[in-house]
Amino acid sequence: MSCRLCDLPTPDPPVTDPGVDGAFCCRGCLEVQRRLGDEAGSAVEGDDGATGSEPVPEGHEQAFLGVEGMHCSSCEVFLEDRGSDLDGVDAVEASYATELLRVVYEPDRVDAEDLPDRLSGYGYDVHDPEETADEGDDVVVRFLVGGGFFGMMAMLWYVLFLYPTYFGYAPVVDFGGFGFLYVGANIWLFASVVLFYTGWPLLRGAYVGLRSGRPNTDLLVSLAAVGAYAYSTVALLLGRTELYFDVTIAVVLVVTAGTYYESRVKRRAGDLLEELTRLRVEEATRYPGGDVVDVSAVEAGEELLVRAGDRVPVDGTVVEGSAAVDEGLVTGESLPRRKGPGDDVRGGTVVTDAPVVVRAGEAAASTLDRIVESLWRIQSTRPGAQRLADRLATVFVPLVALVATATTAVLLVTGAAPAEALLTGLTVLIVSCPCALGLATPLAVAAGTRAAAARNVVVATPALFEAAPDADVVVFDKTGTLTTGEMAVTDVETDGDARSLLARAAALERYSSHPVAAAVVEAADETVEATAVEAYDRGVAGRVEGDPVLIGHPSLFAERGWTVPAPVADSAEEIRRDGAVPVVVGWAGEAAGVLAVGDETRPAWPVVAEAFADREVVVLTGDEGAAADRLREEPAVDEVFDGVKPAAKAETVRRLRERGTVAMVGDGSNDAPALAAADVGVALAGGTRLATEAADAVVVDDDLRSVPATFDLASATNRRIKTNLAWAFGYNAVAIPLAALGLLNPLFAAVAMASSSLLVVVNSSRRLA
Repeated sequence: MSCRLCDLPTPDPPVTDPGVDGAFCCRGCLEVQRRLGDEAGSAVEGDDGATGSEPVPEGHEQAFLGVEGMHCSSCEVFLEDRGSDLDGVDAVEASYATELLRVVYEPDRVDAEDLPDRLSGYGYDVHDPEETADEGDDVVVRFLVGGGFFGMMAMLWYVLFLYPTYFGYAPVVDFGGFGFLYVGANIWLFASVVLFYTGWPLLRGAYVGLRSGRPNTDLLVSLAAVGAYAYSTVALLLGRTELYFDVTIAVVLVVTAGTYYESRVKRRAGDLLEELTRLRVEEATRYPGGDVVDVSAVEAGEELLVRAGDRVPVDGTVVEGSAAVDEGLVTGESLPRRKGPGDDVRGGTVVTDAPVVVRAGEAAASTLDRIVESLWRIQSTRPGAQRLADRLATVFVPLVALVATATTAVLLVTGAAPAEALLTGLTVLIVSCPCALGLATPLAVAAGTRAAAARNVVVATPALFEAAPDADVVVFDKTGTLTTGEMAVTDVETDGDARSLLARAAALERYSSHPVAAAVVEAADETVEATAVEAYDRGVAGRVEGDPVLIGHPSLFAERGWTVPAPVADSAEEIRRDGAVPVVVGWAGEAAGVLAVGDETRPAWPVVAEAFADREVVVLTGDEGAAADRLREEPAVDEVFDGVKPAAKAETVRRLRERGTVAMVGDGSNDAPALAAADVGVALAGGTRLATEAADAVVVDDDLRSVPATFDLASATNRRIKTNLAWAFGYNAVAIPLAALGLLNPLFAAVAMASSSLLVVVNSSRRLA
């Protein structure tokens, strides 16, 4: 049976409640269902695919592939349509922001290894995500070598020969009778390189926009660049002196520079699949016998040996041995749990201090694998960073093309010369070339990214600047985000010398691999020697400085017949109520004191919560009881969901989206699906790479106070984007009519276009507040 909320296997018996329909894997999932209800879930299920994808049909498999060469949101539609037309491929989902493809295919008809080759083409390089490519370097080569060098050579001829003649002056260099033909041929050659080599991505983007039925800014850029090139080529052959190859060069270089800025912003720093592969368990050891097999070969009911320090290969039940199991990776709980015969364990958790034998569960699958699968699915189906310019281009581009065509037609009908009519129509295309429109977003994003870097925040995707200002709900993970994420001794309760108590405790705990033991050893500033050390399920015994010493759970003292005075017992109970682990220490048959070991709350947390007072603040945690209750006491916290498993975190975020735009702040691998499912994901760099690569922004210095600063910066950048776009459209609203009325020639149109772009650049370069 699966959990109604998160689809994880339920225990036997499952967690149920008369007031809530369905069975659940934990109390946390049940409470999420109770409080968020079915309506929110239905609303999210009816979403347009922004948070998930359709399940894989029976008999099909899915693969996740990287893709280089995606140029705009139209590429998503083109790749999906083209991929779905391939034999044996059922569906393709593309993400421009993450540069991922999710491919559903029939393994009997298509070999997975052949998918990259079959999906590549038209300038797109589809590859295994383990392989990396640097499109940014390709843009640099095209821009600096192809465009910069050859464009400079062409402009040199303009300065020395053509521009002086346009203003009635003698050329700086006079080549005689064949001079114009020689100069024109050189300019044509250099402009050809710029247009067809440097401008190749733009031309391909225009084709993709037409093929996908979504006209984009690339189409308008290409029409202007190719139109100026074609007109000038014909004019050159006819011996005319007014050549507009410089317009072609300017258009291509300006837009390519903007594309480079955008690619730098979009590029993720790291390889997601590499981290996923490292975290996943690939092999399992059968028991008895010790045969090492691939995890995929493990069958339900098989017994597996898991040594201390190893990850549990698949979900199952402990049948032999007892150990502390660190479940932080897959549950988010800050404290390891003792597991013995009959207890369930989840694939991906770590056995810390002793070997155990685990019987594989019914599905012989891993919870960690489910987390990884969820992350891939969410990221590959997440909508691309839909720039406002691209959304409006579906109307703007056809409109400009229509105006240019209509202008040419009207002039021809009214008796204008064909050359004059064509030149006026071309001027409309050139002056309305959406360089400013195309640069408005990437340049503002680049400025925002640089400003964020100065504040120790790495922006992973431009989606941050679009969604963060509109966030209605801010969700915080507890462990590792609101807390330090590390076990530490937070208090020492004793009537004697605290330093001596710690020193004796550490002397024994050095022989234990339990995370609590490591915290005790770290806290001690004195070193003493221990002898005759014995380890137990709930503690350690030995001799220190001649005295018999015992350290561990209060129940261990009762088992050994040691006395626990009432003040020590009361202190241990109070520590437990506060959500920490009580570690009792005693010698000579009596408990002398108790250590509180827990995960400390970050001091900045109340200030950070208050910074989001105008938004709804929600906390998700795998912990239960007092550790969660303390968060409910924070005035700025609106709601706390405790005992929530990782898969349920992602589902909870999806359901919270019924309340509005949701931002998620987390750090651990178990937070990755929730970070990806949210409209905005912010990760602390102290967490795992799996979390940071699922996020839209990463706080490098691990300072929680940088989170509200990130939202403030995103809001400022968003305002800058809107300002740029307002100028770009305002410019076009004035320039297009002037060009259509014949009041501009192509040269002045190109200057006006360049000036418009320059203003956008200057505005984007201003310091962000």
